[in-house]
Amino acid sequence: MTAPVFVVDAVPGTGSFLLDGSEGRHAVSVKRLRAGEELVLTDGRGAWADCVVLAAEGKDQLTVEVSGTYEEPEPTPRITVVQALPKGDRGELAVEIMTETGVDAIVPWAASRCITQWKGDRGLKALAKWRATAREAGKQSRRTRFPEVADAMTTKQVAALLAGADFAAVLHEDRAHPSGALADARLPADGEIVLVVGPEGGVSREELALFEEAGAKPYRLGHSVLRTSTAGTAATALLLGRTGRWS
Repeated sequence: MTAPVFVVDAVPGTGSFLLDGSEGRHAVSVKRLRAGEELVLTDGRGAWADCVVLAAEGKDQLTVEVSGTYEEPEPTPRITVVQALPKGDRGELAVEIMTETGVDAIVPWAASRCITQWKGDRGLKALAKWRATAREAGKQSRRTRFPEVADAMTTKQVAALLAGADFAAVLHEDRAHPSGALADARLPADGEIVLVVGPEGGVSREELALFEEAGAKPYRLGHSVLRTSTAGTAATALLLGRTGRWS
């Protein structure tokens, strides 16, 4: 098993380092790490360090020896998923499995057919949950570069994001609307890939027209229709394999 990952504000240089606070408590009281065991410290932005536990003290302090520090390069092509707001806790589920799969950025989208709407304090709390989920899923999957979770975007803002992408796609299940197979799409070797995942009710004609005007084409994953909370993961996995990032 690979070494467990813990998050720090800044990755320390070589030498002794004290891991405390909530991460120290998790390492000592939950993971029960002891002298001689290995772990990884990361800032979640690509910097990370190999460490060996020297000693555990109390319930929330772990002294480690940092043996080396590293920087994970930015992935390319970078994959962003624009995720329409699902019902209930399916938003956190989508963020969790997309993070574990390897997506680089997630954009919450208030589509016209979304039942869930983020407004005021409720929206801020929901966004905080998505970001916390990405952080925890990043640690669980042993990532050192966690996905960015952006502020929620409107349809016009999403269109602007699509216009700047090197490859932009809308996952669209309407069989009456012409669409290509994502498995056959020509993908860039680097740059930015942006995928739009609509809500359970689908992307509206108006939204689809605006996105197509911005340069995004409609694509399908297969013959079955996936739920909004799983479509982004399936599409990301397909693209990670096709671009060589899973090689």
